Amino acid sequence: MKLTTKAVFTHLAVLLFFIAASVIYFYPVIQGKGIFQSDIAQYKGMAQEREIYKESTGEESYWTNSAFGGMPTYQLGANYPHDYVKKLDRLIRFLPRPADYLFLYFIGFYILMLCLKVDYRLAILGSLAFGFSTYYIIILGVGHNAKAHAIAYLPMLLGGILLAFRRKYIAGFLLTAVAMALEVSANHYQMTYYFMLLVLLVGLVYLIYAIKNKKLMAYAKAIGVLVLAVILGIATHSTSLLATKEYAEWSTRGKSELSINPDGSAKEAARGLDKEYITQYSYGIAESLNLLVPRLYGGSNSEDLGKSSKAYEFLTGQGLSASKALEFTEGLPLYWGQQPIVAGPAYIGAVVFFLAILALFLIKQKHKWWLLGGVILSLLLSWGKNFSVLTDFMIDYFPLYNKFRAVSSIQIVLELCMPILAVLGLKSLFKKNIEKKAKLNALRNAVFICFGLLIGLFLFKGTFSFEGLSDGTYRQYFGEELMQMIQRDRETVFTQDVFRSFFLLLASATVLFLFIREKLNQNIAIVCLGLIILIDLVGVDKRYVNQDDFVSQRQINRPFTASELDKAIQQDKSVFRVFDPQEGLNGARTSYFHKSIGGYHAAKPQKMQNLFDFHLYNNNVEVLNMLNVKYIIQQDEEGRSYPALNPDVNGPAWFVETIEPVASADEAILGLKDLNTRKKALVESTDNIKLVKTNFALDSAAQIVVKDYRPNFISYQSENKNEGFAVFSEMFYANGWKASIDGKPASIYKVNYALRGLLIPPGSHKIVFEFEPDVVQLGSTISLISNIVLALLLVSGLFLLYKGKKDKIQE
Repeated sequence: MKLTTKAVFTHLAVLLFFIAASVIYFYPVIQGKGIFQSDIAQYKGMAQEREIYKESTGEESYWTNSAFGGMPTYQLGANYPHDYVKKLDRLIRFLPRPADYLFLYFIGFYILMLCLKVDYRLAILGSLAFGFSTYYIIILGVGHNAKAHAIAYLPMLLGGILLAFRRKYIAGFLLTAVAMALEVSANHYQMTYYFMLLVLLVGLVYLIYAIKNKKLMAYAKAIGVLVLAVILGIATHSTSLLATKEYAEWSTRGKSELSINPDGSAKEAARGLDKEYITQYSYGIAESLNLLVPRLYGGSNSEDLGKSSKAYEFLTGQGLSASKALEFTEGLPLYWGQQPIVAGPAYIGAVVFFLAILALFLIKQKHKWWLLGGVILSLLLSWGKNFSVLTDFMIDYFPLYNKFRAVSSIQIVLELCMPILAVLGLKSLFKKNIEKKAKLNALRNAVFICFGLLIGLFLFKGTFSFEGLSDGTYRQYFGEELMQMIQRDRETVFTQDVFRSFFLLLASATVLFLFIREKLNQNIAIVCLGLIILIDLVGVDKRYVNQDDFVSQRQINRPFTASELDKAIQQDKSVFRVFDPQEGLNGARTSYFHKSIGGYHAAKPQKMQNLFDFHLYNNNVEVLNMLNVKYIIQQDEEGRSYPALNPDVNGPAWFVETIEPVASADEAILGLKDLNTRKKALVESTDNIKLVKTNFALDSAAQIVVKDYRPNFISYQSENKNEGFAVFSEMFYANGWKASIDGKPASIYKVNYALRGLLIPPGSHKIVFEFEPDVVQLGSTISLISNIVLALLLVSGLFLLYKGKKDKIQE
């Protein structure tokens, strides 16, 4: 669409429509409510200490002591200097959450459609189909905000790339650079990585056409423009990227420093996550047809069937009250695929599926091939261990592929490509230069394929077992008879949704047939298709995310309520950690109120993970002592929780009598098994810092007392008439923590596999640890320069585009 006055007003009207659609779908935001997101609640637990420190001081700490014994806040909402793109992002996301992300879905796809020269009416239709895709709504419900954020900017980024390949070099550069900067600001690199696999396919298809049409020079220019745009967009977030890379090496995503497993067996050498963990969430091959039928495999682990279920009839028939039976059937475990937990199906819509198939018979240009390639590649890779040949190849040989878990997430590529195919197919169908016969043939083929799939699913329903991965566990709790009723409910929703998709396809096929036969005009056909798509997608979306998920903002801002137990522990004003075995390593509630050795993060600190695996799961109390765990949450005979005091806790810091050098991390972590951590310390001799003295005279008056304890600053007062070696119950992190004794720099030793140690001269001394990460200073400098360059190029580019348009008008 040319940028005329009429076009400007049209786009503004579309913008207002998307705002209205976003707010209407999530209408409780108008009442000041927000959606309760379980993952965000855990995130808030992790980030609470950082938030409080920021509010009270105005400073970023870049370190928190409240989770996993201590870790950087690089992935916990840390703000960096000169992060101007984040300010732009916040300006775009002006709506209340989660309506802001739905609006981003819409507007990002709309921009892509304009880059593909699609009429605004079809662009709106495609944007609604993309934005209401069930998976995208579900991730908002559970709190995968960063994932949703990253997905929303992908269409815009793709639009910039396609502009460059269309030889719109200035516009392509500007849109790609800005979209790339916004994409990186979303901070979900897994989604960006998967998208780049699609970009490789786009580049390959355009290369083939460039060779065929002898336009390699134009292709090379486009590649050059895109490479510069991507580099510049990425560089604006240098601090975040460099910090993330640094932390990733320290986390479970980095190369393990251990060569053994907890059982003593040799650990497979790997740089990244192991294959079992990566492929734990693998889509079943047949399960992928829930792209067409939402509850083909039951939908989710918690489906609400209410009174219309066999389980309800059974429970009430057994004498259970209607209210109790209804309470059970509001969360039925209907999902029966092979993934551990599923919040809902990756349903793109029966109508969108149908239109995408139709497009394959109508589109002749190059777009069909990279879109079809993206669909096939993402589908095959989403199967994970169910298609191990390709998955193993990618894990073993493709760069960085082994850094990401949940391979099923790669279906976001498919969920981007199929709505594009659907819109481009309609665009071709509405063209007058395509013969009516060709359109009818394409419609017939799409009908045969889609209806054939649905009929086949219905006829072969008897071959499905409707028995899931967790049914053995469910039987132990529910009993055999109730599980049989649940399996019958699975079969019922299977049949219902097959028929649902059948009638939706019939309605959309009828609309297209009437249009081709000139019984409907284009505008009415588009409106009819839009309504059918909304009925289809919104109807399924509301099963999983609806007004019942909204709560007051107070509950969102304070997801955890302090119990009497928490209040009792908070009366102790000393420095210590708390451990809740019920929560273990995976939970951030304790972190919200106290300093914890657990937490909730996709990339946990590797050292803490290993301490749990080797020792804490085996009840090695000495490890709890050295981690300064003063309170352990226990339960009495009546099941009530109480804070049990650990009488042997070592405290924040202590002097040891003996140092034992160990040659490796393996020896260090194994040596903790029988170590008296109060008297002896293990120091890895592989450190650049060497210790000569290993025995120290220790008198009863020697002590180290905490004087000031902040997330990024800890000071101690040391009293010892002899030279001593002190162990500090803080996590060793080589990049950023600096130590000083009476203002003079001191070397930090890696002690007891995970902690810090200092050699302290005799006498009275002030000891200070400060977290001053060099990566923030370096990254901020690069970010500032990159943002200035991007701003200058953006202004210059827009001026050139405007001047070019003006010159054409004058001609």
